Amino acid sequence: MNHTLEQLRAGTLAGANRLTLACGLSEFPPEIFALADTLEILDLSGNQLTSLPDDLPRLHRLRIIFCAGNHFTDLPEVLGRCERLEMVGFKANRIRRVSPASLPPQLRWLILTDNQIETLPAEIGRRPRLQKLALAGNRLREIPPQLADCTQLELLRISANRLSELPAWLLGMPRLSWLAFGGNPFCEAREQQALTHTPMRAVHWSSLQIQARLGEGASGVIHRAAQDDGEAVAVKVFKGELTSDGLPSSEMAAAIHAGAHPNLIPVLGRVTEHPAQAAGLVMQLIDASFRTLAGPPSLASCTRDVYSPLERFDLPSLLRLAGGIASAVGQLHRHDISHGDLYGHNILHCGQGQALLGDFGAASFFDPEDRPTAEALQRIEARAFGCLLEELIERCEEAPPAALLRLRDDCLGEAPQRRPLFPEIETALLALRGDA
Repeated sequence: MNHTLEQLRAGTLAGANRLTLACGLSEFPPEIFALADTLEILDLSGNQLTSLPDDLPRLHRLRIIFCAGNHFTDLPEVLGRCERLEMVGFKANRIRRVSPASLPPQLRWLILTDNQIETLPAEIGRRPRLQKLALAGNRLREIPPQLADCTQLELLRISANRLSELPAWLLGMPRLSWLAFGGNPFCEAREQQALTHTPMRAVHWSSLQIQARLGEGASGVIHRAAQDDGEAVAVKVFKGELTSDGLPSSEMAAAIHAGAHPNLIPVLGRVTEHPAQAAGLVMQLIDASFRTLAGPPSLASCTRDVYSPLERFDLPSLLRLAGGIASAVGQLHRHDISHGDLYGHNILHCGQGQALLGDFGAASFFDPEDRPTAEALQRIEARAFGCLLEELIERCEEAPPAALLRLRDDCLGEAPQRRPLFPEIETALLALRGDA
């Protein structure tokens, strides 16, 4: 809910723990300090701010601040003096400099997507609670090795930067589960090859009759459409903008190159001659009986999905769902693709175990010739699968077998080199299905 300055000045927001102001602000309204004893979440996105006041720590209960879409050129140092601040979001500003002093001591979630940052301070390694770090769309040429000290880090987005390699130390981080690195110089050639050399039917825009809008994600808008032959399909038109995960071109390359699999949403063709020259994909229209497995992480859950309290599974359905997704990820890995966002909110299911993995927005290409790196990336994805398996087991209607619990624990293990690869995961789940 968006609030107004008039409400703030009239005192009608007294006692509020959340405040959202998007009204062309060029200066921080001092009236906000009247909420100092209750305000926990402050959203000033979509304004014209260039600075925050030096006395911001007067908001002594502040835990979360969003300032996306403003005009900041530096991440404000005053943030580092906010003792309770744990989530900082400054997406789509003009930030070039991140001072060590700007990093709050309790930092858990930092969003600096779509800025102009060339370097990060080594002091980021001194934020032990850091779980989620979004840096896509900057100008980084390296990641400070001190980040390896952030042993709680689970999600990292470094797509669309200027990295010449993936740091080896990154692959050994004990809890890293969701990693996106597409659109960097070291993997651009593979993305381009996938776009230009993967056989894919061309579908002229004029042959599509666009109908109802089905949904919108960070990278594009999906509509139901009819082809000239009357077949109903889904059409995703990419926005052509940077997303929180990376570049739409990286997503498109992965979706095209992934190949056919019963647990991947089928891609039928590539849109050509769009009137705005936008890129697009024609996909199979999924039956309306399929629904999203979970909601995305909340501000409180940070890296873990939010499930409906009514979502429950019997053991055969759970094993079928998990086995299908494991098989789909195994296919991606055989095509040199890391999904990067293996989450319940990117899975559609019908309630009987049939499931479809979608959303390649965080997908990245790896070099199969570099076997140590390729396997390390697959073992990072194994931890994401372990999180998914843990969430499914928590919602199982019957006591899970010991072998399933061992598989979950093996995937979640904090020694990455000991985690199973996906062929092993698939085999284990197939054996369990045979016993169920």
